[in-house]
Amino acid sequence: MNVSLGSIKRGTVGAQVVLIMPAALFMASLLLRTVGALQSEPARTAQQIVSWYSERLWTLWVLLIALPLVVLGVGCAALLRGWKEDPDLRHAIRRPGAAMRTQLATLGIAVVPLAAGGILVVVVGHMLAN
Repeated sequence: MNVSLGSIKRGTVGAQVVLIMPAALFMASLLLRTVGALQSEPARTAQQIVSWYSERLWTLWVLLIALPLVVLGVGCAALLRGWKEDPDLRHAIRRPGAAMRTQLATLGIAVVPLAAGGILVVVVGHMLAN
């Protein structure tokens, strides 16, 4: 079975996106409920999502900490592996415009862990503040 490096990268990005979605949904809901009045949509739905997360302690640990940590770890490992094994990636770094076109999957592998890191900073900061 011959699997291309590109399909592995796209699969990695897809898995990262799926794993980060629960935390991203929560963060988006937090933002939406503060923007609008709680009597109107989408603020009411956002409040229901935030309430669902807050009523279940496991959601904090699994959906808001563990899954983003997995995404961060997988993303960093994939970037390191790509840096070692893909000479085109090292060459593309010198030309960012070309890299965005030729290394789109690698760019996705880099961006999603950045989002995961941002989510972790917000969650951990909130935990430390309480």
